[in-house]
Amino acid sequence: MPESPKRIAVVYHFFAHYRKAVIESLAADNQNEWHFMGDLKDFNSDVKPAEFSQIVRFKKIKCFKIFGPIMWQSGLIGLALSPQWETIIYLGSPKYISTWVSSFLARLTGKHILFWTHGWTRSPRGISSIFRNLFYHLANDLLLYGRQAKMHAIAQGFDPTHLHVVGNSLDVATQRKVLSHISQDRPAEVRKELFGDVDLPVIVCTTRLIRARRLDLLFEAVALLREQGLCVNIALIGDGPERKNLELLAKKLNITVAFLGACYDEERIGEVLLASNVCVAPGMVGLTAMHALAFGVPVISHGNHERQTPEFESIVPGVTGSLFIDGNVASLAMAIKPWIATSWISKETRQACRNIIDRFWNPEFQTQVILRAVNREPADDLFWIRTDPPHRRNT
Repeated sequence: MPESPKRIAVVYHFFAHYRKAVIESLAADNQNEWHFMGDLKDFNSDVKPAEFSQIVRFKKIKCFKIFGPIMWQSGLIGLALSPQWETIIYLGSPKYISTWVSSFLARLTGKHILFWTHGWTRSPRGISSIFRNLFYHLANDLLLYGRQAKMHAIAQGFDPTHLHVVGNSLDVATQRKVLSHISQDRPAEVRKELFGDVDLPVIVCTTRLIRARRLDLLFEAVALLREQGLCVNIALIGDGPERKNLELLAKKLNITVAFLGACYDEERIGEVLLASNVCVAPGMVGLTAMHALAFGVPVISHGNHERQTPEFESIVPGVTGSLFIDGNVASLAMAIKPWIATSWISKETRQACRNIIDRFWNPEFQTQVILRAVNREPADDLFWIRTDPPHRRNT
């Protein structure tokens, strides 16, 4: 007899706009009954919330900020003790006190507990690593963003069969539609509109303009390339407190930068990405990599594993981008050079970038891995290698 559907609760502090696609993908699973719980806004930032379709069963549970990133979320004690839930997936942050209490009680009542988490983004050390390890042991399984985190967990004594690498993603389906609607002539038109030049290569970055993104390194690297006779324009999509300082630096270095401001219009973002040779994220790369690669744009970021996000694992040097020495302007300039050697990057490069998104970094792949964990199947590292792409692209 087929197994009866599981009732699964997914608990986040709130669901950001970039989580929409994977949540919709999970909700579309007709083998289980999915419920999603979170606040309507982020208690600690102004990130735009997701707007879900009717297939998503959503319940508001409010967050109460205690101090900084530390908070308590209402309703989680009742959730843990209720017999109606078989599986609970929590956003695995040890800074959420309610998650500690709720997951502990849920384990006592025999529920299957999963933490969806970045996990270890650097080598564990000190008292904080002990604290973090205790927290992660509250879960039966961990849904980790990257393979580096899994390696750190194994080194800490965690069972690899309970460490599932789910990656990260954006709304790949919408990005495919955007790609199909942008004409072949549009990228050249965008270059003309932004810079008055069609042939000069373009570097792009989609990010919030904050100091941690180290865009000053990009500006200095472009200035260095200019001294070497290699000219390139920069397009920045995003806004933030560092914009004025960056505008002054661009003027001082005599480089051309188009500050396009914050933008959530996927078609406009897609146009600018398609007009670009390479995306450079000198600080942590994050979802910027997912965005650029989906549109066929290689990504450059630093190679310091201790100061990176899991998404940097999507960068295959020489294929989908490059890595440079963290904080080194000359190394960044060298990493940029191959990607601006011609006015436009090759079709082969664009396809390689899209292929890695189609293979691993998409909502459907994430859903497949999460379902394996929910069904209590052991984590399988080879799943990353042998899984066929969930989509095939003709563009």
